[in-house]
Amino acid sequence: MTTAPGGEPRDSGAPTPQSFGDAAAQMVNQTEVEASIHEGEPCAPGDEMVNEGAPTESSQLADELRAAQEALTERTADLQRLQAEYVNYKRRVDRDRDLVRENAVFGVLSGLLPVLDDIDRAREHGELEGGFKAVADSLETTVSGLGLTRYAAPGDEFDPVIHEALMHRESPDVETTTVEVVAQAGYRMGERVVRVAKVTVLGPE
Repeated sequence: MTTAPGGEPRDSGAPTPQSFGDAAAQMVNQTEVEASIHEGEPCAPGDEMVNEGAPTESSQLADELRAAQEALTERTADLQRLQAEYVNYKRRVDRDRDLVRENAVFGVLSGLLPVLDDIDRAREHGELEGGFKAVADSLETTVSGLGLTRYAAPGDEFDPVIHEALMHRESPDVETTTVEVVAQAGYRMGERVVRVAKVTVLGPE
């Protein structure tokens, strides 16, 4: 500090001991703050919000991904269940359709059996000739195409499931019960019997 003319003190701008002390204290405070940050001491409230933002967003994304995976699993299970139900429904519909068709054909063929019996009697008596023979052959071909087959002949083993015994007699010429005479032919469609055959049988003595 210098003295101005007239004896008044004048500030020369040079640093004083007090200003040096204030600057040193400020540097010490700044150093302590930086050390506290590096040593893991609590940061300012603003800094906490910035640091905690990333973990919170990551946790939210993980929850959303987990929920999406659970929803996908549920939808996949629903789709598989619907597909299984559809397959079972289709099988049931196809089975019912086949059964309806089979019953319809069964009813038609049952109604034609008396006509087939008349054709058999006419053939036995030699009356199946000319145009009547052509009609008979066509009818027999048609019913055969629908699955109707004739069974029972002399010498067949007697089966009470498909044969109806009208008369039974014993004979030393047979070892098992067999068909002797076919009084009325039997018919079946596949494994289903349309009409049992009426026969006479021979049994062993």
